[in-house]
Amino acid sequence: MNNQPELVLINGIIHTLDTHLPHVSALAIVDGKIIAVGAEAQALAGTATEVLDLQGAAVLPGLMDVHNHHMLAGQMDLFELNAVPTLGLDELLTALARWAAELGPDEWIVGGSWGSGLLQELNSAEALARFDEASGGRPALIKDDSKHNRWANSRAMQLAGIDDATADPEGGQIFRDANGKATGVLLEAGGVLVEQARERLHPTSTADLSRAAAHGIKILHSYGITGFQDAATSLQLMQALKELDDQGDLRAWVVTSMQANDFIFGTQPLGEGIISERESTRSEHHRPDFIKIFLDGVPPAGTGAFIEPYLDGVGFPECHRGHTTMDASDLEGWLMGTAERGISAKIHCTGDAAVRLVLDTVQKVREAGFEGPKYHIAHGQFVHPDDIPRFAELDVTADISPSLWFPGVIAEAMTTVLPPERASRMQPNKSLLDAGARIAGGSDWPVSVSPNVWEGIYGLITRQDPTGQFPGTLWAEQAITLDEAIRVYTINCAEAMGVAELTGSLEVGKSADFVVLSADPYTVDTAQLPAITATQTWFAGGKVYDRAADRAVPTR
Repeated sequence: MNNQPELVLINGIIHTLDTHLPHVSALAIVDGKIIAVGAEAQALAGTATEVLDLQGAAVLPGLMDVHNHHMLAGQMDLFELNAVPTLGLDELLTALARWAAELGPDEWIVGGSWGSGLLQELNSAEALARFDEASGGRPALIKDDSKHNRWANSRAMQLAGIDDATADPEGGQIFRDANGKATGVLLEAGGVLVEQARERLHPTSTADLSRAAAHGIKILHSYGITGFQDAATSLQLMQALKELDDQGDLRAWVVTSMQANDFIFGTQPLGEGIISERESTRSEHHRPDFIKIFLDGVPPAGTGAFIEPYLDGVGFPECHRGHTTMDASDLEGWLMGTAERGISAKIHCTGDAAVRLVLDTVQKVREAGFEGPKYHIAHGQFVHPDDIPRFAELDVTADISPSLWFPGVIAEAMTTVLPPERASRMQPNKSLLDAGARIAGGSDWPVSVSPNVWEGIYGLITRQDPTGQFPGTLWAEQAITLDEAIRVYTINCAEAMGVAELTGSLEVGKSADFVVLSADPYTVDTAQLPAITATQTWFAGGKVYDRAADRAVPTR
């Protein structure tokens, strides 16, 4: 190893997230790793060393995102209609018609997003006729804001073999109007029928998958993110990530979550079929270490699993509680079987009944002696008070996405299906931290409009909408501190993902992953936090984003 640093940072306000040495002014880097900090680092600079004078700028460890769908986000940005979910139906159809006009006569219209609150408005023959007109005869399949549900036009349903008599698939529903006519609204696995038809008729090329993944990572770099977990990964994407890394083009720590089951995406193989191939896709920066289980759906569609019933009179059966996609024995089989092989699990849970089932099952895994596997309860917006201390007791991470619960379209949709005293008590973050739990921050991008960490941090410490579009404060008592929130998006993510020995803090021996910020989050007014941007992002000692030089990647 070369003893003279290749790169030295000086004159910075460097927040290391190392509890033993939280603030330094300099870092020294060799072969992509930190070899010294503080005055010692500055003294090591030699004649061949590149010196980055930060001129008083603030630096943090590379930000992390424990839950996103980076390839899907890349696809949306490159190839698909990408409308914000706050549009009304008229505005959505106008955007769709404008997009369709640029396509060939038989090209599919795909993308999104329609807001969850539009679900009942879309469920009519009149809305479907307007959809058909806006799409100009082309097949169209549009996702909702949760990316769990779809709206298909008449031609897309025809190509998928869906008509008024088609039975609901297991784990999904085909909505029909009062006359029994399919309206194109497809819940969960209902949408998979059309996704599979589209892929069969127009397969996505490996080149397009790689391009979309690389583009998604490029956008993440523009937000200062150098490590993330893809929350529901196909074998094809895992292979694309391995190929990118073999070419030297995967410049982020990527942990993937292999799909054990699927009610949304329509990809194959699943379960053991993808697990059996995982080691062939492992590389220096790609770690296929988790499975992903969808244990319930989303509350606005009535598919979240709750202990207490949904509201009456909102389109669900009497005393409807939703249900889990697996029973207790099936979930135990999955978690025990993968724990024996050292595989961790990320489990989608939105309702408190699903959360409880995961905790009950992990307790059995721990009692069987498996302490190594990591478990994430993904989303977990609703947690019964009795279950809060169990997260820490069982070493289960709360994988949270603030943009899914601070005041906005999704939070508003919750109020239409749940009693107000329950809908308003989402994400008990302070209670979880006070009980010793680990909280790790994710964006769920592109379910969220962007992967902007600073909007998430603002939401965590104010419980308010960082965009200012939606008024109010959601359960203010659950606000956490700025320091806690920054850890949620750095070292906590690294621990949850199993890469804390490599990244998440700026310490000697760790990868030189850091972000230079436009402002110091510890000194600006809270209201200014969402406006903080990355001016430079570095991964393993190499610059991967420079705002001054890279105007092609937008920042939000």
